[in-house]
Amino acid sequence: MEHIIEMNHVTKSFKNKIAIKDMNFTVKKGEIFGFLGPSGSGKTTTIKMLTGTYDPSKGSLNVLGHNGSEIGASNFMSKIGILTDHSTAYERQSIWDNLKLFAKLNQLPLQKVDEALEFVGLTQDKKSLFKNLSAGMKQRVLLAKAILHQPELLFLDEPTASLDPMTIQHVHKGLKALNHRGTTIFLTTHNMEEANALCDRVAFIESGVLKELDTPENFRFNHANHTIKVIHNNNREKTLPMTTESAQYITDMLEANDLKYISSDLPTLGDVFLKITGKELV
Repeated sequence: MEHIIEMNHVTKSFKNKIAIKDMNFTVKKGEIFGFLGPSGSGKTTTIKMLTGTYDPSKGSLNVLGHNGSEIGASNFMSKIGILTDHSTAYERQSIWDNLKLFAKLNQLPLQKVDEALEFVGLTQDKKSLFKNLSAGMKQRVLLAKAILHQPELLFLDEPTASLDPMTIQHVHKGLKALNHRGTTIFLTTHNMEEANALCDRVAFIESGVLKELDTPENFRFNHANHTIKVIHNNNREKTLPMTTESAQYITDMLEANDLKYISSDLPTLGDVFLKITGKELV
């Protein structure tokens, strides 16, 4: 499968501090890739290298077939969308005027503005001035701006950090639709539920080091206790290993109508991250 991002032994240092150390990973075209770690772990620094703000101190990058000085050039930037904590808009202009200006700069039809507003649920608020919006609404405007031109590759740095649960669900639904239309998404977050709901693969990063990379399902299954808890009708509890013998035992109890409860709880991604790194995702 085609790789849309390649990081090859990348290290980024600031004076005597190493922010990213010998990082290797690839992102496949068409996937939603989660980059998970606590604040200060190197997530934003990685995005800044992948979008041309920072150059690596060592190693090489390839993004959308561009490398070196090509990353960050105008023909590269036209293919990507970015939402970070440094994204901004004109405070004294309305939501509509902000997006209309961006559409004109990118020679896009105004229909794209309507689609982006619908995507983030701001159609009814399009005349509101940006400066009067709540932090959550401002985040939604900046997300609309990032996806207005339906980029090949979308970088999202903690995109739902200031949003309410209902808006988060709306944004998640829209991101999945955008991905299904062909946009590859690189998502940083410390929200495990978000990563589990959206991502095809996730990478765990801690103190600038990529610890492990896998699918959410594999992470949870490979680090599970692999036991089954059963409760009989008389409230007697039993913990069984995941074996064919246990499966037969459960079948027998079901046929005898002697099972009140059965579960095989898997750990959350947060549990797995704690197990691998020894640190909480906060």
